[in-house]
Amino acid sequence: MRFSYRAAAATAVALSICAAAGLAGPSIASESDATPSIPYTEHGATSLSAPALGLNDLPGSTPSVGTNAPAPVAIHAVAQIPADNGDDDAEAAQPERSLADLVSDYSATDTPDEETDCLARAVYYESKGEPLAGQLTVADVILNRAHSGGRFPSSVCGVVRQAGQFSFVRRGVIPTPPAGSRDWRIAVAIAQIAMQDLADGGAPRALFFHARSVRPGWRLTRVAAIGNHVFYR
Repeated sequence: MRFSYRAAAATAVALSICAAAGLAGPSIASESDATPSIPYTEHGATSLSAPALGLNDLPGSTPSVGTNAPAPVAIHAVAQIPADNGDDDAEAAQPERSLADLVSDYSATDTPDEETDCLARAVYYESKGEPLAGQLTVADVILNRAHSGGRFPSSVCGVVRQAGQFSFVRRGVIPTPPAGSRDWRIAVAIAQIAMQDLADGGAPRALFFHARSVRPGWRLTRVAAIGNHVFYR
């Protein structure tokens, strides 16, 4: 009775051991063949670079958030571009325009304003047919008078209309030249050139002039003689 009990007990123990061994076997084999997993806490310290993930081989790919290695930035060497002074150099290189060229540019039948119109009429009636330099000097005399500071009227039209100064003016009325004539077009150009100070006449600071055909006996400083006129200050 005792032997049978002991034998039964021994058999039960043996069966239990075998059952335990059979259940544990497959699990041990799986763990030996599987790649060890990385605990969650170790992922934060593991370097996940772009080359390791193969991202650099993908066109147009960008590193994912959390990648330690920054994306490479191409730095181009930029040469300093000098300032473009082409316009200034071109202006400096251009020769000075001749008076004839300026007259060609400004030749017109209409004047831009009343002051220029008065000056053009004076140039026409006092010096039409004269050399361009002589016509410009006549215009300069009228402008010099307007800027003389009290000795003459302060406007161009006032100087031209001043009593006893220009024989073509009658009772303050300036006659109208023929608009289509070549001499009038030149007078308009000369007036605009003088008003804009684009060229200088040949008698600096002159305030008076007369035709060569007369001898007024003025006690003034003679400045120049151009064409049919003599200029004084």
